[in-house]
Amino acid sequence: MAATYRSDSQMKQKCKKMLNSRGTIDPIEKLRLQCLSRGSAGIKGIGRVFRIMDDDQNRTLDFNEFKKGMTEYGLNLEPKELKEMFLAFDKDGSGLIDFDEFLIALRPPMSKARKDVINEAFNKLDKTGDQKITVEDLKGVYNVKAHPKYQNGEMTEEQIFRKFLNTFEVGSNEVDGTITRDEFMNYYAGVSASIDNDAYFLLMMKSAYKL
Repeated sequence: MAATYRSDSQMKQKCKKMLNSRGTIDPIEKLRLQCLSRGSAGIKGIGRVFRIMDDDQNRTLDFNEFKKGMTEYGLNLEPKELKEMFLAFDKDGSGLIDFDEFLIALRPPMSKARKDVINEAFNKLDKTGDQKITVEDLKGVYNVKAHPKYQNGEMTEEQIFRKFLNTFEVGSNEVDGTITRDEFMNYYAGVSASIDNDAYFLLMMKSAYKL
């Protein structure tokens, strides 16, 4: 399940308009809008870039890694803007940004009801309860027999499962074939931002995952 094309397109336009207005001054909000102006997968996309930028795999980013990541993501910002954004995320003034806290702060705000239904969907897919979703988990809850590409022989069951998992991955240098709770939440935070109505978002999630 993903955001509809129409709601995604409307969100992109709305975010671009807000970026062009003089009212957007908060550095974190500015970066969030930059991500969402690329669509509902924007938060997931910047997560992937920064995982790759984290050369020493210590799950923190210094200013140079941050600057490099923003360039790789395609955001050409003024040096002053970059510094303001970095300092806004560097809450303790250590000169480092914790990667997980960075993504959590960047997620668009969501109501408790939305977070709850996202967690409910994750829990249903995580059959083993080990806080990650794998192909083995999906085999117990995701029936691909009605999938058109399975029916016409274009894709195998395994390939469809892999494609589903890849939708959510913010991975590192390699896609590891598992979805963590944070990756699942980051993806749907982006989808959520494209849908204004709580009831519609909840209905979409419940319908997609048969909750």
